[in-house]
Amino acid sequence: MKHFIVIVLLCTFGSIGAQTYEAGIFAGGANLIGDVGRTTYISPSDVAIGGIFKWNIAKRYAWRASVIYAKFQADDTKSNDPSRQQRGYQMDNSLLEASAGLEFNFVEYNLHKMGPAFTPYLYTGITYVRYDYNYFDAGQFLGVSQRDGALAIPMTVGAKIRLNQFLILGAEVGARYTFTDNLDGSYPEKLNVSRQLDDLRFGNVFNNDWYVFSGLTLTYTFGRKPCNECFE
Repeated sequence: MKHFIVIVLLCTFGSIGAQTYEAGIFAGGANLIGDVGRTTYISPSDVAIGGIFKWNIAKRYAWRASVIYAKFQADDTKSNDPSRQQRGYQMDNSLLEASAGLEFNFVEYNLHKMGPAFTPYLYTGITYVRYDYNYFDAGQFLGVSQRDGALAIPMTVGAKIRLNQFLILGAEVGARYTFTDNLDGSYPEKLNVSRQLDDLRFGNVFNNDWYVFSGLTLTYTFGRKPCNECFE
């Protein structure tokens, strides 16, 4: 781990001003893994779209930032759990996330040489998500006129290929472990109603919610050829 940090820092500060950048879009779907609906890992229920930026500091590493807006739905009747099917809750929500971290390429990925370039990759970092604040009352899904925020940890796996000198196409699946249990309205912590919070909570209160993005990225590359120490 110490060697990894040293290499990344040397490449970063030793080649500022001579890097390759990527800017583009992410488009795909989103799904929730929580206390309502399916628990299938990849099961997009609505749209996810946003922008993405990468700063390639070496052939194996890139700093990455993104902003993504997504909507998702959950329906107990579509679950494989008989107890959820009998309960029959339904909900929908939306979120906006900002994420930043490090992308690691499994294969050396040199965008300054002619010919194809392909590599699988991993991405992780830190995410902040804003989401609509909702809850269930007497079995009805209700929304309140406020939004809440929480941190999340992104865990993404994907693959990317260079289409030509400037365009890179990628496909990825990214799970976010959130530090909230109320993306699905199952664990409200603040309400402007007279009901007791304990009466409105349900499900596994010891497991926080997850959400998953699956889709495609298309980025445009630009920037000068980097230093020999990091790319050659």
